[in-house]
Amino acid sequence: MIQFIRSMFSSKLGAILALGFVALIAVAFAGGDISSTGSFGGVGGGDRVATVGKGRIDTAELEQASARAVDNLRDQDPTLTMASFVNQDGVNRVLDNLIDMTAIRAFGEAHGIHISSRLIDSEIAKIPDARGIDGKVSDVSYRAFLAQRRLTDAQLRNQIAQSLMARQLVGGTELGLAVPNELAVRYAGVITERRTGQIALLPSAVFAPKAVPNDAELGKWYAANQKDYVRPESRILRYAVFDDSVLKTVPAPTEAEIAARYNANKAQYAASESRRIVQLVLPTDAAAKAVAAEIAGGKPLEAAASSKGLAVANLGLLSREKLSGQTNAAVAEAAFAAAQGKVIGPLKTPLGFALLRVDAIDGKPARSLEQVRAELVTAIAAEKRRAALTDFSAGIEEEFDNGGSLADVAKEMGLTLASTAALTADGNVLGKPGETAPAVLAKVVQAAFAMESEGQPQLAEVEAGKTFVIFDVGQINTSSAPPLAEVKAQVIAEYQLAKGAVAAREAAKKLEAAAKKGTDLSAAVAQLGLPLPPVDKVDMERERLQAMGQQTPPPLALLFAAAKGKVGLLAAPRNRGWYVVKVTDVIPGKVDPADPRLPEFRQTFQQITGQEYSAQLVAAMRKEVGVKRNEDAIKAAANRLKGGN
Repeated sequence: MIQFIRSMFSSKLGAILALGFVALIAVAFAGGDISSTGSFGGVGGGDRVATVGKGRIDTAELEQASARAVDNLRDQDPTLTMASFVNQDGVNRVLDNLIDMTAIRAFGEAHGIHISSRLIDSEIAKIPDARGIDGKVSDVSYRAFLAQRRLTDAQLRNQIAQSLMARQLVGGTELGLAVPNELAVRYAGVITERRTGQIALLPSAVFAPKAVPNDAELGKWYAANQKDYVRPESRILRYAVFDDSVLKTVPAPTEAEIAARYNANKAQYAASESRRIVQLVLPTDAAAKAVAAEIAGGKPLEAAASSKGLAVANLGLLSREKLSGQTNAAVAEAAFAAAQGKVIGPLKTPLGFALLRVDAIDGKPARSLEQVRAELVTAIAAEKRRAALTDFSAGIEEEFDNGGSLADVAKEMGLTLASTAALTADGNVLGKPGETAPAVLAKVVQAAFAMESEGQPQLAEVEAGKTFVIFDVGQINTSSAPPLAEVKAQVIAEYQLAKGAVAAREAAKKLEAAAKKGTDLSAAVAQLGLPLPPVDKVDMERERLQAMGQQTPPPLALLFAAAKGKVGLLAAPRNRGWYVVKVTDVIPGKVDPADPRLPEFRQTFQQITGQEYSAQLVAAMRKEVGVKRNEDAIKAAANRLKGGN
């Protein structure tokens, strides 16, 4: 879990841009309306957790940012609780990012770099959820976007400005960075080293007691380990879906509207003619006339062109205006006066002297108002229904803003409310693998989990301009451990494994002592006289280990972290057993300066160096603007987030 949380704050620029604009949209790290009292450095912690230059980071901002971080992490790990997030230093990591982003902006502004409001507006325009049906920023959509993320316009703009400043000041630290070849060769030697070793697993199940614990023992153990059985927060959503069928009356298109639409698009209904034209361009008038003479003698245009090493170009189907734009008015006039199949020219064009042939004529007669009335009526009527549905939806939002309940609005619309099963933040049904929220709610689950309490109705689009859903949270089930009776069988199994893990650790210590004296691990395991798995013999390159990424088994990671001849112990997760890891040999890699892999190694080391430069640059910015942490306030905020006093 700790690695999981760390990875959230990792990126190419380290943790520097973690609170940038992209993360803002996904995680919405921002302050809320949480109030606190006290002064900086007071016993109660104060209302700010840090000062950065002349600015400050309030307690509310840190608490809200931490809550948003947990919400985001729960998409990948629904069992994550705020308490475990705090225990694994998550709050300090969030605060470090807030300080970094604030310091970067303060540094930039101190040196005359400012982010304009127009630039911030352009970034807001890129937010999909802030756009209306027409693809442009909509005031209604933008306000809904802010409300779903519990942001104010000022808070969002500040986050965007910080991100843009970071892009300018920190984003280019790797530009022009070069790593000396000798340094790359040394780095490659480390990357290509090979290690051999042994890994023994002592499963807790082998050492677990066979007797079932009595209720008193089990109850005491469960009370001490409830954190391992915590179920994620779940919510029951109430909702109703509607489309334009809820509209009672929509005025039909009037004659004036039909006529106005026809007149506004008169050119579309006027008579038109397009011609499919091919051309051959020659450099001189004399050359063009010579080819024209061959064609007049019966030779096809393509054959005449081919004999000169040239090719005929197909211009496609063009209107008179388009052909005139590609050539000139005289060429277009001649082409549209020519008969189909006839070669005309030479004609002077911007590219030379051209011979043209009209291969097809596509003429469309003019269409009167009466001839297009039906399609105009259909189009205008559809637009009116969409507009009426949009107005209707705006009216619903206004009712919600004025305190109207979901039940009242549904009754007024003649809709029947439905309820979901208990859902987790990832949209899955709690306790039922494979079951998810209804598809119509896929876009609103995240918003529902951002609501602070039950009974806060909202409206959302399911299909733009066509289908909408009204919803609220009917019930919030906080993250907690279930009663022992519900998980008794599981708890008994875990209890016995925990007891077995204690015995497995003692056995692992014996193996460790024997291995340090030079005993082969396989022989030491055999001496225990238990049905244990065979010892794994490892012979692996570091490159292969690195390719595993975050999927690297912990025992392998320990094998590549320890020195030659060392023996280490490692606990398996959730009391599943103990590993004994012995490094038997470390063979340094040898990379020739001409090795074809060297450029890749150099690039990797260059990226690592760039990340270090970025971190050092931000550290220097923090030092220049001045940062002061209020440890009392930080501790108090973390305690409140955990649910303490």
